[in-house]
Amino acid sequence: MAPAPASPGQSVLVPTYARAPVAFERGEGPWAITADGTRYLDFGAGIAVNALGHAHPHLVKTLTEQAGRIWHTSNLYSMPDGEKLARRLCEATFAERVFFTNSGAEANECAIKMARKYHAAKGHPERFHIVTFEGAFHGRTLATIAAGGQQKYIDGFGPKVEGFDQVPFDDEKALRAAIGPQTAALMIEPIQGEGGLRAVPARFLKLLRQICDENGLLLIFDEIQTGVGRTGKFFAHEHYGVTPDIMSIAKGIGGGFPMGACLATEEAASGMTLGTHGTTFGGNPLAMAVGNAVLDVVLAPGFLDHVGQVALRLKQSLAELKDRHPEVIQEIRGEGLMLGLKLHTPNTDFVNEARAQGLLVVGAGDNVVRLLPPLIIGEADVAEAISRLDKAAGAVEASLKRPAAE
Repeated sequence: MAPAPASPGQSVLVPTYARAPVAFERGEGPWAITADGTRYLDFGAGIAVNALGHAHPHLVKTLTEQAGRIWHTSNLYSMPDGEKLARRLCEATFAERVFFTNSGAEANECAIKMARKYHAAKGHPERFHIVTFEGAFHGRTLATIAAGGQQKYIDGFGPKVEGFDQVPFDDEKALRAAIGPQTAALMIEPIQGEGGLRAVPARFLKLLRQICDENGLLLIFDEIQTGVGRTGKFFAHEHYGVTPDIMSIAKGIGGGFPMGACLATEEAASGMTLGTHGTTFGGNPLAMAVGNAVLDVVLAPGFLDHVGQVALRLKQSLAELKDRHPEVIQEIRGEGLMLGLKLHTPNTDFVNEARAQGLLVVGAGDNVVRLLPPLIIGEADVAEAISRLDKAAGAVEASLKRPAAE
């Protein structure tokens, strides 16, 4: 018997999300605003997506003007703004080639295919395995859930996609043991986002580069969450002096508009010849216009310095917050404006209490709460966020002291 149709007031969306009971109608800078005018300080930024906050004037003007010209043509034709954005990304990074996508998962799919194709084109199709690390999150496609290796995302979707060998985080012995004649690349996030704001030690990232060079492997950095100024550098790996061969980006590069990209050296991209990969919507005129507008702001003189300064203020304030609430906050993690509170108490409770105080934050693995504010915040926004976090932590503490219900 077929299930009864949904009632008029019941959602017909596939129920894969545990949505909070709040909806937003508009936004202004770091503020998200409901239909009744309630304002929330947004320190989640759409999970590190709204890098320039809500309704940034330059992005709104650019998108509106482009929408009045042309939206979509496909990659059957030249894309001048795409050429411009790709060149700007190459000039600002290690990269020499760029492939545009619609999302981070697609950027990672491109990175995976690129690494495999590189070896196949050189006569070694058997080299298709990619070593990844426990706690990783690389997306929700069949290949990227296999790369991430988290069983909760893999269960129920058939056999795990072959070719991903996962090893413990920061374990040189296990890493070297996993590498063999089948290995094509190593793939890692410089700071694990979903995995709990775990920063990869600089020495380990340097070791990965060394191992890749010794074994003819490609080094892939997933900078989807860490990139485009989030850590105070254009990309997080710049903090460590380690350069990848391939890098996936998304989230902040679109400032809220869906887009991603796979960046690579000429050598790493050498197998990606005519017809080997493609996308219908990737690199569309709307996305390219917005991507260029984001770079206008993020790469402007002084912008990344500002991110670093306000991030330092936020981290110092969080350390003081931890000292005031030791029963709730165990540790401060992260870099720049990608920070996390490792908690003693359930992170879901803290997220809910913060929202009750008008502050939006995001949960992560390892019982962490992520703070991912827009990069345009100032010290007044930091002070306001700390005040609301203080109240949220106080509410969680108070709940610990209440006697258990009989």
